[in-house]
Amino acid sequence: MLDAPRVFGCIVGHMKKTIFAVLAGAAIVATGCVKTVSDTHSFATTWSRDSVAGRYNRSVEQVYAASVAVIQANGVLTKEFIPHDTTNSVRALEGKVNQRNVWIRVEGIDARTTQVDVQARGSFGGSDLDLTHELEKEIALQLAR
Repeated sequence: MLDAPRVFGCIVGHMKKTIFAVLAGAAIVATGCVKTVSDTHSFATTWSRDSVAGRYNRSVEQVYAASVAVIQANGVLTKEFIPHDTTNSVRALEGKVNQRNVWIRVEGIDARTTQVDVQARGSFGGSDLDLTHELEKEIALQLAR
């Protein structure tokens, strides 16, 4: 009986470490990757809505040029590319605006209509819907000029 606290104290300490390890593993599993609008993957801690789409009666080239101008005016353009398994009517770009990762996809819907998808996430993987809306509106304003 005198050794009971020492024996059970060891078991309780081991159980605390095990529970902590299980919770840490669950936190790692809960965070993960999300697919971006440019068909790449990014780190994410939340699965909340993080993209906005807009359609314009303009060509793919006009909308893409407006998207590039908006990213360059607000931040840094880091990558321009054509996503895998698509035609030349789909273009994408990636950049940094206000220390947020931004992805923009420009896709021709038909001969006269083009869709732009804007997505933004912070460095810790959280979505930034306000920045996404702002950039989509600035693309529309750039097209109106």
